[in-house]
Amino acid sequence: MKERFARIPWWLVAIVLLGSWLLVSALTSADYRVIFSAVSHGLGVTLSVSLIAYAASILLGLCLGLMRASHARAAREISTFYIELVRGLPMLVILYYIAFVGAPALAQALNALLAPLIRAGLVGSIEPRSFDFATRAVIALTLGYAAFIAEIFRAGIESVDRGQTEAAEALGMSHWQVMHRIVLPQAVRNVLPALGNEFVAIIKDSSLVSALGVQDITQLGKVYAASTFKFFETYNAVAFFYLCLTVSLSLLVRRLEARMKRSKK
Repeated sequence: MKERFARIPWWLVAIVLLGSWLLVSALTSADYRVIFSAVSHGLGVTLSVSLIAYAASILLGLCLGLMRASHARAAREISTFYIELVRGLPMLVILYYIAFVGAPALAQALNALLAPLIRAGLVGSIEPRSFDFATRAVIALTLGYAAFIAEIFRAGIESVDRGQTEAAEALGMSHWQVMHRIVLPQAVRNVLPALGNEFVAIIKDSSLVSALGVQDITQLGKVYAASTFKFFETYNAVAFFYLCLTVSLSLLVRRLEARMKRSKK
């Protein structure tokens, strides 16, 4: 009995009780029902921005991680330059830079590339406003998190026993064949829990897109609170949505880590 009592995750019990209180308040209070209804419209935006940015950052991070582990010095230098540069910048700065500097620069570059077609009247010129702020936010989160995910993949690649790669190369396999068939399957398995933690982090950082006016959970909560002055109730509802997302994902990551530990034994 004492052992069962000691194994109870009291932090989780406290969070469940807090979430239950907010849920009961939403069901019994007219104010909370209105707030939950207003804020919930941003849930789809939060999830879509997070999922798209996460998927794109996985792909870009994998490419950067492979470049960082490459034998080619130029590839290593380029990837290291990008990773160290981006990891040294706050995510909000990256968001502003992409939104107000990167998007106009991209529009100018595309116009210069399509100049002959534009002069011929085949296509119209591209304006910076052609890229909505949600798209700019996804690009910013992708570029920011790709640097961190690249380091995760690099660590996973380096965790594979060097003897396996040497044996494969001795059998005549090329570097990319070794990566594709031997190293990456093991590396990805080793870094899955860390990638799960990055997904939790990107959901939390998706709240930064509210700085651009994107209608996510945080932005809708901010607008509602500013118009009604019900800051306590509104941000309770906002916190409830984020807690439901992040705590559930954290529990999945913990379960995945436990399963992987059991499989290694």
